[in-house]
Amino acid sequence: MTKTVSDPVTVMKRHEIKYLLDAKKAVYLRERLVGHMVPDAFGLTSIASLYYDTPDRRLIRESMEKPVFKEKLRLRSYGLASGDSPVFLELKCKAFDTVYKRRVQSTIGGVERFFAGGEELGEGQIFREIDAFCGHYDALAPSCLIIYDRTAYYEPDGNLRLTIDENPRYRMQDLALDRSLDGIPLLPEGWTILEIKVQDAIPLWLAEILSTGKIYRGSFSKYGEAYRREAQKRAG
Repeated sequence: MTKTVSDPVTVMKRHEIKYLLDAKKAVYLRERLVGHMVPDAFGLTSIASLYYDTPDRRLIRESMEKPVFKEKLRLRSYGLASGDSPVFLELKCKAFDTVYKRRVQSTIGGVERFFAGGEELGEGQIFREIDAFCGHYDALAPSCLIIYDRTAYYEPDGNLRLTIDENPRYRMQDLALDRSLDGIPLLPEGWTILEIKVQDAIPLWLAEILSTGKIYRGSFSKYGEAYRREAQKRAG
């Protein structure tokens, strides 16, 4: 089902820290979050992100080299998109472990017309940044579709946000947000991806939960893992 997003945030700046959790650690974490954080109003939501890249996959190849600065462009929907449902064209940049996001709201048709050169997606600074990005890279086109089922948590009296992504999966064909939410699994069954999103430092209570549960920081790129797998297939 398509999710309706009211008053969507269009500019974000924060630190994002990732962890990989097996099923046991995921249960442990959810139990320990009670009393500290609560799920947001959307509950478990399927999110689909269509990544754009050059014909030679320049963006993901450079990102996997872990440079100090990297950037990606993706089109995101919450649930299976339809012709008139909102989608978000998002420019994501990371510099020195700080993530910056700029995005504009549109429809699938509007974004397709933008890439065809026939429609602008706005008049503000965010659209100009996205337009400049697309002008800098040659022949950007859909490259990989990433889908996962996310539960987002927030701290009622703070700015801490945490997400748990279940069943991350991908497609390199049939790259459309309005077709299906099916894909090839990126992790073993039961494993999830934890992302902690903070403006400053992780609060002490959460640091203690992570330490006690032996939950250690890791590095995992959904698009990067999908690209790595497909490259291995091509290599034989």
